Amino acid sequence: MLPDVCARPEVGRLTGRGNTANLESVLALKPDLILDVGSTNATYVSLADRVQEQTGIPYALLDGRFEATAANYRMLGEMIGQREQGERLARYADEAMQTILGRIRSLSAAQRPRVYYARGPRGLETGLGGSINVETIELLARNVAADQRGGLATVSIEQVLRWDPDVIVTIDQDFAAAVRSDRAWVGVKAVREGRIHLSPKMPFGWVDFPPAVNRLIGLWWLAKILYPDRFPENLPKLTRDFYTLFYHVTPTDAQIEDVLAGRG
Repeated sequence: MLPDVCARPEVGRLTGRGNTANLESVLALKPDLILDVGSTNATYVSLADRVQEQTGIPYALLDGRFEATAANYRMLGEMIGQREQGERLARYADEAMQTILGRIRSLSAAQRPRVYYARGPRGLETGLGGSINVETIELLARNVAADQRGGLATVSIEQVLRWDPDVIVTIDQDFAAAVRSDRAWVGVKAVREGRIHLSPKMPFGWVDFPPAVNRLIGLWWLAKILYPDRFPENLPKLTRDFYTLFYHVTPTDAQIEDVLAGRG
């Protein structure tokens, strides 16, 4: 990332679980705008209203769902006087989603792979149906945990064996390195067939953390691992172009290799 960005203070969260910032520290920075991207339910609207009333600083609460990515950039461009830049980023998001989803639109649910999303060193935390953590996976494939609705959940290895996914996607390096030789997992189809994919995560995870624009390049990555015949695009080039446009840095070949290997 840009050195100037990395050098800025981390204030913490104002709202939600694990909020660590206090209003005094926020006021001391004299911001022109507080920008919050995430849930827009009544609780968060109320929190945003309260912070705005207490600080006198305009507070923008934008929809954090993946499908709202382009709309958010257009809205943000309007708010901060960068309409042209906002439109450029929104257009990339629109075109990427239209291209990727268009190529698999003809596939029925039965033709799409069954995917298990493994989090944590034991791989036993996953996103249930409708969870923000598996939005991109559910756009492209079948989430084996979709029968239950909710957020993140801890499951048993027995449950994973019953699901018997075709593909495992994980963000944990330790799990990815150990699962192939773990006797408890040897009965899972994805393990037997070697279809275990470690998601890139530098500087941000490509699947779910944080639930922001980083998932857009992740959608390309998921499409290529799930449907390689339908997506011949060069992933290193896609990665370089995305980072240049959204993060304002152009990574070297070696950096891209590290990113795609899930290192860091």
